Amino acid sequence: MATKKSILGRLARLLYLGTAAIALSACSQTPAGNTVRIPLGAGGVGFLPLQMMREFRLIEKHAQAAGVADIQVQWIELGGPAVMNDALLSGSVDFIAAGPPAFLTLWDRTQGAADVKGVAAIAALPMYLNTTAAHLNRLEDLRESDRIAVTAIKVSIPALVMQMYALDQYGMDAVERFDPFTVTMTHPDGVVAMLSGSTEVNSHFTSPPFHQRETAKPGIRTIMSTDDVLGGPTTFTMLSTTSAFHDGNPAVYGAVLAALTEAQAMIGEDPDSAAGVLVRAGQGGGFTAAEIAEVLRDPDIDFSRVPKNTMRYARFMHEVGSIRNEPADWRDLFFPEIHDAAGN
Repeated sequence: MATKKSILGRLARLLYLGTAAIALSACSQTPAGNTVRIPLGAGGVGFLPLQMMREFRLIEKHAQAAGVADIQVQWIELGGPAVMNDALLSGSVDFIAAGPPAFLTLWDRTQGAADVKGVAAIAALPMYLNTTAAHLNRLEDLRESDRIAVTAIKVSIPALVMQMYALDQYGMDAVERFDPFTVTMTHPDGVVAMLSGSTEVNSHFTSPPFHQRETAKPGIRTIMSTDDVLGGPTTFTMLSTTSAFHDGNPAVYGAVLAALTEAQAMIGEDPDSAAGVLVRAGQGGGFTAAEIAEVLRDPDIDFSRVPKNTMRYARFMHEVGSIRNEPADWRDLFFPEIHDAAGN
């Protein structure tokens, strides 16, 4: 039976970033000259605004308007929360994009040191638990032979959402109830398993456009979404940086935020063009531009800088002991430039 102490120990080991990295001087975050380094993230729809910013040179545009004419933007092919967290803390990059769980871990562990905070949300979208198992209509129906593909056990958004569900339904002692049914698998590999009728992995907790690809096949259906558990839309990806960069480079920071905001608006105004950007970047996951555009028109997908349900993650992670500090308000997690937003 899981205890709060045991959960803390396991999550701490999984999310540990390295004390040496965290202790690095925040001043190392200041870029050489006017160079800004941003990883493109894990790819897919949730990171599309970054691809838009690169394609249309939006940071350069807004930096020039702010009087920073000679800015150089380096877009780095780097994904995965642990790798990006280490890159930010070592001074190898200036911004990173990840989901709320990875961000909250970094925010918590850098209090009083690098003081990492959120810049803004990148995208809010649901994740869906799809299954090929006829007997599976809710998590309680899981059998010993069932397996759910997630991008990372215990620490990914789907893993945490299933833990939240278990906590809500059964209490703290049962928070890990569904963990044994999860296996680590990339979204593309999860799609292959589902479409091939794999007997080893019969469920996949995934995001658009992989969700749409799976449910287009007869016999694959959705039994749960993150919105069901969290009670509404949830930030899927967000941009963050150190306080040293924010405080030391106000014009460049402002240009990045303005570029992100414009990129999000462009996606809403012209999803067909935005879909083409994603496909040309090699991030279409095998989908055509027309298929991606249809996904982008889904009203449940929101490209907005407004944080959504970040406090739900924070309260849960604090309750189970995976973060030490509990924010009193979502604004504690983000820099002041978006504090006037209707976030939560």
